[in-house]
Amino acid sequence: MVEFLVAHLPWFWLSLLVIFVVVEAFTMALTTVWAALAAIPMIFISRTALPFRWQLLIFVVLTIVLIVFTRPFAVKKLKLGQDKMNVSSMLGQEVLVVSAIESFKKGEAKAKNGTVWTVTAEGSEEIAKDTVCVVTDVQGNTLTIKPKETEKTE
Repeated sequence: MVEFLVAHLPWFWLSLLVIFVVVEAFTMALTTVWAALAAIPMIFISRTALPFRWQLLIFVVLTIVLIVFTRPFAVKKLKLGQDKMNVSSMLGQEVLVVSAIESFKKGEAKAKNGTVWTVTAEGSEEIAKDTVCVVTDVQGNTLTIKPKETEKTE
């Protein structure tokens, strides 16, 4: 088995490349893509007389170097892990009050996507039904809103 592997090292590195790319395609976490990139030069290096243990060492070192120096940049540029959740994406959006907000009582408001949220008024003011408001804060699944300022025309 070892003799077969040594005789066909370019195919071994190509197989690893394909495996790492497939794993990365399923996870999309920027983890195995670095090993896949490190496997590319190994295909060519394996055609030299360099022993397998040195090839393996070069592969590991190259993978670690790629992870340390390029992964932070790639994560920043691709904005991985920065997806807004449904609730956080509500900040600054307009909602329509469907159930009036009164003193010591929460109301309800409908977002543009049709979801009805529990709402409280900013500054404990009362807000009438059918008022267009802006979301200023999110506490759990309750939105804090204030009436939208209308533009004055003179």
